[in-house]
Amino acid sequence: MSPTLRIPALRGSVRQAKQVNARARSLLGLITELAQLETRRKAAALGKAAGIGALAGVFVFYAIGILVAAAAAALSETLALWLSLLIVAVALLLLALVCVLIARRLGRQAAPLGPTEAIDESKRTVEMLQGHG
Repeated sequence: MSPTLRIPALRGSVRQAKQVNARARSLLGLITELAQLETRRKAAALGKAAGIGALAGVFVFYAIGILVAAAAAALSETLALWLSLLIVAVALLLLALVCVLIARRLGRQAAPLGPTEAIDESKRTVEMLQGHG
């Protein structure tokens, strides 16, 4: 073969290599963006879970105060007063339980905190590139 026939083939290979490089960079950028979006979504879910968990803690705090008041009222007042305070305390504890269950569900949705979807996508991409290489 003459040297003139090899040069166009080499130029085509260089062009293809540049295209592959550009696509790989673009793909890397998209995977990075996916990881950032996934991390933000999980952090938001974890923040909601923490807020609802804190609200449950407030309800428990007040319920304990009302339970103490109910015990004091039971000793010094009629049955109706302490019973009403006890009913309010139980209602607050039920609200706290609902908040804890919601917070737990939201917390599980956020776990694990790492961008697992982006990592899985990058692994599939590497496997696909190795299979075609």
